Amino acid sequence: MKLTHRHRQILELLLGRSEEVTAGEIAAEINVSTRTVHRELAELEDAAREAGVTLLKKSGRGILLQGDAERLQTLRRSLRASSAVEYSAEERRLLIACSLLREAEPVKLFALAHELGVTVPTVTSDLDELEEPVKQAGLILVRRRGYGVGLNGAEANMRRMIWRLADNFLDESDLFGKADPAARPLTKRLLELAGKPFFAQVEEALWKAEDAGLSALSEHAYTELLIRIAIAAARIGLGRPIELRPEQQSFRQSELLTAVMAHLAEATGLSFSTAETAYIAGLLEPRGQPHPNQLLPEEELGYMELVWRLVRAMEARTGVPYSEDRLLRDGLLSHLESALDRLRAGAIIRNPLLAQIRKDYEPLYNELRAAADETLTAYRVPEEEIGYLVMHFGASLERQKLFPRNVRAVLVCTSGLGTSRMLAVRLTKELPQVEIVGHASWFEAARIPEEAYDLIISTVELPLGDERYIKLSPLLTGEEAERLRLFIQNVTLRNDELGRREQTVPVYGPRADLQKRIQAYVAEIVHILDQFRVYRLDQPFEGLLETLEAMCGFARRAGVIADEAPVARLLLQRERQSSQVIPDTGLALFHVRSELVRVPSLSLYRLERDLVLDQVLPSGVRQVLLMLGPRELAKESLEVLSEISSYLLVPRMIELLRDGGEQEIKEYLSQELEQFLETKKQNG
Repeated sequence: MKLTHRHRQILELLLGRSEEVTAGEIAAEINVSTRTVHRELAELEDAAREAGVTLLKKSGRGILLQGDAERLQTLRRSLRASSAVEYSAEERRLLIACSLLREAEPVKLFALAHELGVTVPTVTSDLDELEEPVKQAGLILVRRRGYGVGLNGAEANMRRMIWRLADNFLDESDLFGKADPAARPLTKRLLELAGKPFFAQVEEALWKAEDAGLSALSEHAYTELLIRIAIAAARIGLGRPIELRPEQQSFRQSELLTAVMAHLAEATGLSFSTAETAYIAGLLEPRGQPHPNQLLPEEELGYMELVWRLVRAMEARTGVPYSEDRLLRDGLLSHLESALDRLRAGAIIRNPLLAQIRKDYEPLYNELRAAADETLTAYRVPEEEIGYLVMHFGASLERQKLFPRNVRAVLVCTSGLGTSRMLAVRLTKELPQVEIVGHASWFEAARIPEEAYDLIISTVELPLGDERYIKLSPLLTGEEAERLRLFIQNVTLRNDELGRREQTVPVYGPRADLQKRIQAYVAEIVHILDQFRVYRLDQPFEGLLETLEAMCGFARRAGVIADEAPVARLLLQRERQSSQVIPDTGLALFHVRSELVRVPSLSLYRLERDLVLDQVLPSGVRQVLLMLGPRELAKESLEVLSEISSYLLVPRMIELLRDGGEQEIKEYLSQELEQFLETKKQNG
């Protein structure tokens, strides 16, 4: 089968779908116009007929490949094995990069052109496009007449580039699935560079080394470690050893490194030099270790600020109260940390659900595209990443349609039983959490005890208070269903929340019905809120250290620390590493973790004058929140302190820290942390 790259894209898309696909969806998926898709489909009809399948075009529904399972599978195999392929520009550049990374000697231009089935000028143009990614990898693309093309640079950078290509262009089925003899040359070439033949041996070595202290890694981190060690093994097999850098002369030996190297040598049959051992020691070394005196994650507030900006931008655009959805905030925080790391690294983000997301959530996608462009200005956010953000906000929309409990409703219809049943059916369909507990006439409605129902839904005006009933039509239009949902959320269920808060005793203590599995969190919350104090510092201070010593003096008198001077010096050191000031709030958060701290502590200091920092302009900071934690800190305590730090970007919290009383701040924290506990319960 002689097929162009675009033909292959369309056929692969159709083979992967069991239902009709519109030309518009195909166009969005392969990034061409709908007119181009129709033209390509006309050319593909003959190819499909030759394969014994039919390209069905159903008016108003879409396109479908129809044929028996055996013929469709044969077409799939033929498609993969087809040699007459027109590679896309991206695929050509990837194949060229693979060739240059594999070969130790320069590669001639005509050899590359022959392999790719294109002209030498086309290869030259592709090499121009490769210059920047090669430079970003710390390598040099050497191009000389009579010499050919080659890559120069450190072997460590070569391996790093291979890892980045594998991470960007191979999915899990390529990496860990069974070897497919019909796989495309591009996939085969990249898998060889990534060391797939060594995956099993490397995984066996890592598995055997677990007892030596291989720490628990995330799935992505473990996959990266496995592939990067496999790449090293493949490069050793190619005769491309790594150089021993001066800083690696005295790398740290450990039980884990010794175990991994012994198992690797046994499993692969390769000999690992001192330089290779030093290289793998670097791969095993935990990255991103916090500073020994760091209490809160360094970038957490930065990520949280981005989350709040994005959420508020979406609220302004849509009017949906996204900021009230704690699960959305937590999900976005977790997602953005890894997503922004990928964007900073220049990784290609893939989203196989993008076409379906854009089809099902087009308005939400467009709003998020605009909101991301407005708030995430430091990054170029691709549409694939916007698709993932749509999934978070879409889930939030669905959650906001739900009520915390079922709602008991009495129906009042004066037009007969048929009308009443029609309304009941529409209610069941649109709002299944509304439970119909009875029917009544307009004069009976006023006599039903209020405790017997939550609200009355009527088709006529009733002699009742506005908070007890809502008037709707028997047809219950979509607009009325939304009005009813808002009425239940803002009126009917509001008394539940007010009553629940009034029953919380003490105001900042644990709720009596908390499940046992979160008692540790409750204990930490009670301790932190019980000892929370607000202090005023009236006298002027000449420098930051003097201010910090004064604050730590209160902590010493409260029994949190034994001596203020060394703790103040640690806090000063943390400030000099990175500013503790939260921009545009008049607030600073100082935090430290040390064996000098006896128990977790939270306190607020209000200054008469601006906080003195090492800068010319006034700091504008008059409120300082101080968090202290012992070296050995319970996981629950760390999470509670981290949760409190996230509130520092909430306008209400900023207002309270500036003007509120001690008890007001405790009450606010109590209510917010109660929701934090509820989220913990929901997430198990």
